[in-house]
This record gives sequence, structure tokens and C-alpha cells, in this order.
Amino acid sequence: MNALQKEMILPSGVILSNRIAKSAMSENLSNKYHEPTLTLINAYKVWSKGGAGLLITGNIMIDSNAIGEPRNVVVEDRQNLNLLKEWAQSVDGTNTQLWAQINHPGRQAMELINSNLKAPSAIPLKSGGRKNATKKVPEVLTEKEILDIIEAFANTSIILKEAGFSGVQIHGAHGYLVSQFLSPYTNIREDKWGGSLENRARFVVEVYRKIRAYVGDDFPIGIKLNSTDFQKGGFSEEESMEVVKILSKEGIDLIEISGGTYEAPAMMGKRKASTLKREAYFIDYIEKVRKITTTPLMLTGGFRTTSVMKDAVASNQLDIIGIARPFAVYPNIANEILNESRLDFVTNIKKSGVKAIDGMMNIIWYESQIKHLGQGKKPNPNLSPWTVFFNYLWLIVQHKLKSKKSIPSKG
Repeated sequence: MNALQKEMILPSGVILSNRIAKSAMSENLSNKYHEPTLTLINAYKVWSKGGAGLLITGNIMIDSNAIGEPRNVVVEDRQNLNLLKEWAQSVDGTNTQLWAQINHPGRQAMELINSNLKAPSAIPLKSGGRKNATKKVPEVLTEKEILDIIEAFANTSIILKEAGFSGVQIHGAHGYLVSQFLSPYTNIREDKWGGSLENRARFVVEVYRKIRAYVGDDFPIGIKLNSTDFQKGGFSEEESMEVVKILSKEGIDLIEISGGTYEAPAMMGKRKASTLKREAYFIDYIEKVRKITTTPLMLTGGFRTTSVMKDAVASNQLDIIGIARPFAVYPNIANEILNESRLDFVTNIKKSGVKAIDGMMNIIWYESQIKHLGQGKKPNPNLSPWTVFFNYLWLIVQHKLKSKKSIPSKG
């Protein structure tokens, strides 16, 4: 049997039908009230037929006052439970699980769509941050606010479980709030939430424990974790391995390895020469982690050929192959990998010639392809970066205009 076709039993007892997973990608497909749309749900219906054992959604925000992008879905109450149920049912009749990635942006958010930015410490983003993210100095989270956010992670998780999602993934990478707590660069607190690694890891541990208390032992909880921040003074590889040990001991179901932040975007494709032939951006790191934990490991970033994916799992370097951007261009990718009808999955996007805009294309061009899927269209490899860019600017303008109007009560 092809190593990728084997089932994976998670610590919770839940079984993934194969070793291919769609990693989270930003979809930016809510409506202006941050509710799931039929376009978003239809994109997952397309992917559900693609053969992956696991689909992980893009950012679902836990607080409507802390939004990363103009059209993030927000789940903070049960007002949209029926829409969430419809989203969860997108995988019905398949062997695919659908997990919801839950997130809080902390300081890594656009000032245009967030009146207040909160973070572990008053450290602003450096230039080059996430899609024109603000350089505004964030307010320092109080003890009560930290505890409220931990509660919010758990509250969102139980709502998603009730809606029918198969599991949740905590976003602990790429410079968002959990990552900000872990990093000594962004967390210079002197209380129990900062300082030593034990203190900086306290936030993610408490988030995990609170979610587990809400959802029970048989509901999968995963995490996306940086191998390193790739920033001077940031979260290091050695610290990351210690956090892996901590979370493994806690009983987490799946640890997805990525790396970088939107100030140092290693997850966007920078690779050492030693890993180039093996494709995966963080393969050297995960080989070390494999030796210190038996918790299932998922690696995302760079996989493009079927043979390399098979070898990575067959050699026990990792358990789950995480694929992101190719899913937007090759929606049937998992079936094609498993039956070996396609051997490589190249993703090339058109360039505008403007460096700042082309940097954004690494995310928003793929968001546009996901929108195509949700609208019943085929991916468009010739999609103009200028069209994508101006459509994205219009989303921001719409969000700003909406924020000046009263939002219907959530009673």
C-alpha cells in the first residue's frame, strides 16, 4: 500500500482516512458581518470530493473586535449556528474530516479594521508586516483580558463542535497572538505570562486545557506551531522543541509544523539548499522533533511532488503531509496524489512587477482562486494580479464603510 493511503489514529482515538491534509489558507470569504457565505461553504464541498483525509479551514476569529482580515469568519456566539452546520456538513458522505482553525491576531492586524490592538507587550509590527498591517503600538493585555481570551478560544471551540466540525486547530504560528506569547521578541512581560519559556508557553497550555475541558477527550485538538520565528531574538528552534514536549505531554492530537511570521515570512517559500531537493521548508527541524515525541506530526510548506510526499511518510519523518496553496489550483489534488495520476503540483502566479503588490499575491491571489471554486468555476492560472489587488482594496474599503454604520444586534 502507498504510505499516503494508510489511516492515522490520533491520541483522541479519531481516525484520519489517509495522510493528506489541506492546511489552513486565508479564504477571506465571509460576508460583511463575518458570517460564513455559500461561496465559502461551496469551496469546501469541492475540496471534500478531492480525497484528503483532513481539511483545515482558514482563520476563524474568536472575537469580532479582533479581526485579522476584512472578511474573516468570526464565531463568538451561536447566532450563525445553522450556517456553521451547513459548512460542517460540506464533507458529509466522504471520509474527510473538517477541522476549524481558530485564531486571535493580537497585534498582527490591520488598524483600518480594528479600533484597538491588544498584545502580550507593547511591541509594534516592523515594516513588511501582514498585508499592510499596522505599525501602531498595541495595548498590553491585562490579566483579565488574557483569561477572557482563553475562555473565548474554548467558547468558539464548543460552538464549532456543536455545529458538527470534526475538530479544531489552534493557530500558534506565523506571528498571531499565541505565537506572540511564545516569542521573547514580542513577549517582554514580567508576570507569569512572560519571561521564562515556561511562562511564555503558559498561554497556549491554558488555551489547550480550557478547550479540552469544554469539548471532551474524544474531540481532536491540534495546533499549528512555528519551528522558529526566523527573527533575531524570537522564538527559537530549541524553544519550539520544548513546547512540542509540553503539548505532547498534555495530550494534543496533532502538531502541524510551520515557521516564520509576516515580518520574516519563511512559510512563503525561503528554503536552505540542504532542504531544496526534499522540497519541504522545515524538514530538517521535523526530523529532530520526530525523535522527541510520539504525537502525530504534520508538516506544511513546499511539498510539490508525489514521490517526495510518499518518501517523507514512508521513512517516518512525519505522519501527515500538509498542503496549502496547491489545493487552490488543484482541487482534486489528494485523489491525484493517492492514485498517482499527477506527479507534481506546480503553483506559479502572475507578477505585477511591483514588489509590494507581488508580495501580497502569495496570499490574496490564492484567496481569489478559492473564491472561484466556491462560485462553481475552475481555477484560473492566468488570473491578473492587478484584478486581485484592486478587488482586495475594495474589500477593505467596504469593511471600513460598514464599520461606520451600526451593526445589527446579536440578540
